[in-house]
Amino acid sequence: MAERLGVAVVGVGGAVATTAIAGIEMIKAGSNSLAGLPLADRDVRGMAAYRDIEFGGWDLAEDSLADCALRHGVIGDKELADGASSMKDMRAWKAVGSKNYCANIDGNNKLEGGHRAAVQQIKDDLARFRDEKSLDRVVVVNLASTERVPDPDSPALASRDAFEKALDNNDEAISPAMLYAYAAIDADTPYANFTPSMASDCAPIADFAAERGVPVAGKDGKTGQTFMKTVIAPALRDRALHVDGWFSTNILGNSDGLALDDPKSLQSKLGTKGSVLDQILGYKVEDHIIMIHYYKPRGDDKEAWDNIDLTGFMGQKMQLKLNFLCKDSVLAAPLAIEIARCLDLAHQRGQGGVQEQLGLFFKLPQTANGNDPVHGFAEQQAALDHWLATEPA
Repeated sequence: MAERLGVAVVGVGGAVATTAIAGIEMIKAGSNSLAGLPLADRDVRGMAAYRDIEFGGWDLAEDSLADCALRHGVIGDKELADGASSMKDMRAWKAVGSKNYCANIDGNNKLEGGHRAAVQQIKDDLARFRDEKSLDRVVVVNLASTERVPDPDSPALASRDAFEKALDNNDEAISPAMLYAYAAIDADTPYANFTPSMASDCAPIADFAAERGVPVAGKDGKTGQTFMKTVIAPALRDRALHVDGWFSTNILGNSDGLALDDPKSLQSKLGTKGSVLDQILGYKVEDHIIMIHYYKPRGDDKEAWDNIDLTGFMGQKMQLKLNFLCKDSVLAAPLAIEIARCLDLAHQRGQGGVQEQLGLFFKLPQTANGNDPVHGFAEQQAALDHWLATEPA
């Protein structure tokens, strides 16, 4: 009998999560192919099959997941009638929320009480999910809205002991994302951070994952514009075309865009998007400018526009322009699914701590032992391919 994998999603009512759930439910119903899933053609022993995945999770929205999906506008009545009808009966579990950390996102489906109570409730939810769905294993994926950057100099984030005391004291330095990551690890459940928020990359939590041998990965899913940068920049480097400047702008009108309309949340996002070029090229691009604008009429139909100024042979100037028009959640949802399957595989293989081989899925890949991340897509793909093909002795 096939083993069943549960994916517990933070932000399960969001556009990315509801798109992922609809896609998997339609695969089960036979009304969706495996197109767009990066690992669909891999036959890896122990990796969960798509049709054996079950979803649940937390969200501040009280509506059914079908109503949430319709509100986001990525999928519609056709998909809900064509295999994804089960979403009409799915509702989120009560979530941890904080206007202090995410000013523009709130809801009534909120957990009350302090940090320790929230951690315990998250762990209870995971145990109930496993039992009710008869799951063999569970992973947690954070698909929630972007939080502001916590104070990096806060004593609460300096060590494991300080973090534990801060949990007891309901310290505001600990964000909702950190609570989910901590609770997952404490429940021996793999955790992925698909957001720019600080979570499993927080030093005390990363140390906790290593101590417990729980796989973690992050952060900030690499879906559109940054994905293209990590493909194109290595080619420009290898052809000795010097990047004088790279101007990037994004317009989007989904809930992610709304969250990023808050300057503090936006700063978290710009931090992960801006880290790529210098590492790939080997020099600092003086005029690397990134802009993100919330533009409600676009909904999930994001536009990412890039202008690249180059210098080539004999000092000749040239330009490269890219315009990527895409549904943001249609790019992100397959990656979230594959990350969950890979983290589950790592757990089965007994590989705990930071999973660096999953770096190609993230804008700012989390690394172990202070290593610098690798950003070039071809190198990242080779690392993942090697890992998938190499079973532990």
